Amino acid sequence: MKLHFKNYSTCGEPLFILHGLFGSLTNWNWHSKQFSEQFSVYGVDLRNHGESPHDDTLNYDVMAQDVVHLFDDLGIESACIIGHSMGGKVAMELALRWPDYVNKLIVVDIAPVSYPNSGDGHLDAIEGMNALKLNALKSRGEAESFLEKYIKDQVTRKFILTNLTSSEGAGFRWRLNLQSIKKNYAHLREKPSTSGVFEKPVLFVKGALSNYIRSEYEQETLNFFPNARVKLIMGAGHWLHAEKPQVFQKIAVDFLT
Repeated sequence: MKLHFKNYSTCGEPLFILHGLFGSLTNWNWHSKQFSEQFSVYGVDLRNHGESPHDDTLNYDVMAQDVVHLFDDLGIESACIIGHSMGGKVAMELALRWPDYVNKLIVVDIAPVSYPNSGDGHLDAIEGMNALKLNALKSRGEAESFLEKYIKDQVTRKFILTNLTSSEGAGFRWRLNLQSIKKNYAHLREKPSTSGVFEKPVLFVKGALSNYIRSEYEQETLNFFPNARVKLIMGAGHWLHAEKPQVFQKIAVDFLT
């Protein structure tokens, strides 16, 4: 699959940025522009997200292969990678399976473990998006009001609505492949599907208010990434790069350089 991407600059070492579930490369625009002062930045839309193609298959093996194919198409032998949440798991899968492609890895608020299918609101969001009658929808405001009973947090609701676009005919459409995400959601909760080890530098960045990275995951993480370390951002949750952008930028640049 040929992924949609945006190249923000052409000077410096290649840096690929992979977004999380329900996201797209546009969610990282500000950071991509900041990083572009020192790196050749590529923002990537993962399969079934953003402007990339849709497919029934959705798991970390195929998503990592998609990124490898993008490297090859661009003639890039290796790069640094930043991945948030789902994108972090894609980046970890890639590093473990094809370590020669990755120089340094930053994993944003996710661990290489299997997560239970509860507690993060993803299933509620999927239910709400599926229930929204797109053909009869008159405005984005109407959509947000409808989604309030499914997605309580306003920031998350507005983030989800970045995927709502005007249809060529009447009404609206979801830009992402909602049916494939729903069908394959269990796969997105899984840990890496390989027993490989990535021995190059890895930085895990955790939001202090988030529960995605826990102390009990430490040994399992080190089994995959023996040279990993963790940085904590106080006062931030799972969306730490949006909540504390300057702090995240400094941590990331210090590690990458």
